[in-house]
Amino acid sequence: MSPAAVHVQRLHQILLWPLRLMPVGDSPGAPRRPWELLHGPGHDCPWREVQDEYTGEPGAFHERHYQEFVTFLPYVQRVLYGEGRSGQGAGDALGESGMKVFRRHDIRALRAWLRPEDAPLRLELVHVDLYFFFDVDVVMLNVELAATDLPLQQVQELLYRLGRAYPSGWDAQGQPLHCLAAAEWLGEGDVVLARSDTRERERFISHVQAHRAPRIAAHWDFVLRPLVSEHGEASGQAGQAGHEGLLRYRQIEYYRMPVMAYLALDDPGALSRSDFVRLGLVAGAGEGGLPYGEQHLQDFEQRYCYDRFWAAGGAAPHTRYLCCGHALVVLGRADAAFYACRDRGVLAQFRHQHFLIFLLAHFQKAALLMFSDRLVEALRRLNVQDPDNVRRFKRAIRSCFEGFLRFTHRYWFHEVAEQAQARALFRLCARHLETDALYTEVKERIGDMSAYLETDSIRRQANTVVRLTVVTIFGLVGTITTGFLGMNLLAEADAPLLERLGWFMLTLGVTIALTVYTMVKSKRLSDFLDALSDERLSLRHKLLAFAAVWRRGSDQGL
Repeated sequence: MSPAAVHVQRLHQILLWPLRLMPVGDSPGAPRRPWELLHGPGHDCPWREVQDEYTGEPGAFHERHYQEFVTFLPYVQRVLYGEGRSGQGAGDALGESGMKVFRRHDIRALRAWLRPEDAPLRLELVHVDLYFFFDVDVVMLNVELAATDLPLQQVQELLYRLGRAYPSGWDAQGQPLHCLAAAEWLGEGDVVLARSDTRERERFISHVQAHRAPRIAAHWDFVLRPLVSEHGEASGQAGQAGHEGLLRYRQIEYYRMPVMAYLALDDPGALSRSDFVRLGLVAGAGEGGLPYGEQHLQDFEQRYCYDRFWAAGGAAPHTRYLCCGHALVVLGRADAAFYACRDRGVLAQFRHQHFLIFLLAHFQKAALLMFSDRLVEALRRLNVQDPDNVRRFKRAIRSCFEGFLRFTHRYWFHEVAEQAQARALFRLCARHLETDALYTEVKERIGDMSAYLETDSIRRQANTVVRLTVVTIFGLVGTITTGFLGMNLLAEADAPLLERLGWFMLTLGVTIALTVYTMVKSKRLSDFLDALSDERLSLRHKLLAFAAVWRRGSDQGL
């Protein structure tokens, strides 16, 4: 069957955009509770904290929430939901979940043009959320959109074009490539709240030239406010008074946002292999052929498909899951009651259990990339000639090491559930995202930096011991000489008080001067002592080593 003849009866599309929260001021990391800055005095912030079903009214807690909770293993439950009302005292952060969710309610829909010549599509906004995480400088934007009765080709294009933070380029007519031709966020009464500006090529080009960073498209910048891009423009993107600078973010992944999609079709079996490939790899619509070479796609079903329910029988017949890491797509029969059920069926699982599985996998990757980014940033700013800079570098590395330990023991896990489907989907996501290899790499880098700091600390302690040893050795000569048999070279015990005080101050000054001078020359004196104790060196070489104590030039040795 032609893709144009296949209709998607219901579509749910979920976008996730992982971003790094940037530090405020000179602190090595972002604020421990960055969400608290959203509600500062004098700011009209559109984001409001979500009181979830576990902390809200008991009547809002439904069976789908219960099924979501019991899907996950206990240590994952504690991250997602906290310890519960009876687990900790009121206000105790130890009893809270590992993440905070904020939602805005002013946006109602999205009007999208796939191509300039196409009629606009209207997608209803289910919700738009921000996910913050304790102890990790990452925030994730979550946007869920829904639509009904769309041709399959339009759905393929939506999945391909919608979740892009900025255009990758422009064609000869100045139209943006690979993203929506235009987009508008609509509010109450279809009032336009924000429009995309992806056709303004010169603004994007000049921004990259000036900041060495991409410019976020206006409609996505609007959604994130009052969060602003680290390199946002002085006007337009971050220019409204009261919004600028509260929280800054930086892109840490590819500009295509990870996407989830739920497709309810009349007959999933009517889809061709090319349709499945285009959906699973988010390759956009085509003329019916495969988007890539056959050799490249020969193991597509084994690598990207979860076909446990791809059968004619069962509560949700012909249900197939497609996952490439960047995307998780589920499709099935629209007339199957269990597939379309929002309380107990596949739709409920998609919007709850599977969404959290996808969120956790991408959060782990984003957190690891964030730690890697912090290490590179600290090294880039290091100036070994500046002691204050070195101290800031050490604080930054220790802060990164501490944050990585917190992430490892709170958020890093290889299994999230024992249920076969949930376990398989998480493994599929993690394998394609290659988070295990990324974790090993970041852990080794942080370990190398920690070992460097420890080695540098030991080296400094060794230098201090050497200097003290040199001062002690040369001071010992004078101590033994002047104190031999209790001799007093100057018998001033019966002298007047002022004269004795004068001799004391003179002796003190000379002693301090000799001690300081010995410390200044301690490195070279240490080299001389090493040469003096080496029986293989001749007397001439030992005298040259002694003369080198006062020779001008850079110090050698320690």
